[in-house]
Amino acid sequence: MARHGDGWFGQLLGIFAALLLSVVPLPEAIAPFRPDFVPLAFLYWSLLSARSCGLLTAFWAGLALDALTGALIGEHALALLLVVYLSQRFYLRIRVFPASQLTLTVTGLLSLYEFMLFWIDGVAGRTVPIVERWGPVVSGALLWMLVLLLLERGRQQAQARL
Repeated sequence: MARHGDGWFGQLLGIFAALLLSVVPLPEAIAPFRPDFVPLAFLYWSLLSARSCGLLTAFWAGLALDALTGALIGEHALALLLVVYLSQRFYLRIRVFPASQLTLTVTGLLSLYEFMLFWIDGVAGRTVPIVERWGPVVSGALLWMLVLLLLERGRQQAQARL
């Protein structure tokens, strides 16, 4: 049985790892398809874990991501707040979806995240190539399906041991 502090430490470690993965240099050919690791981590903690990170944690992680990536201060924070709020607000409804619908829902939330970034960049007068804007949504959805597949396989193996 896990102690209460273990879950909190695991969440913090997962968010820190997501922040690090967001700034690791990649080759130029695959850099536009880097998944949005921070929103994916928050969606995981909000939808699949019994414990969820709060909005304040999402705000601070968004500000950290803004500082690490050189984006406008508050850009990722606002988009992340919206995604985390919606995932927490509809947590009980989304959690019972089958894996295919859950993947579509996460893809929609990632699309909303990217649309918020697109909108803020548009207001600020910044242009971002389309592949850099929507590539992370596609790769994030594929990564989410892989995570769900691994979690389902692990759950089935655990039930087989019982």
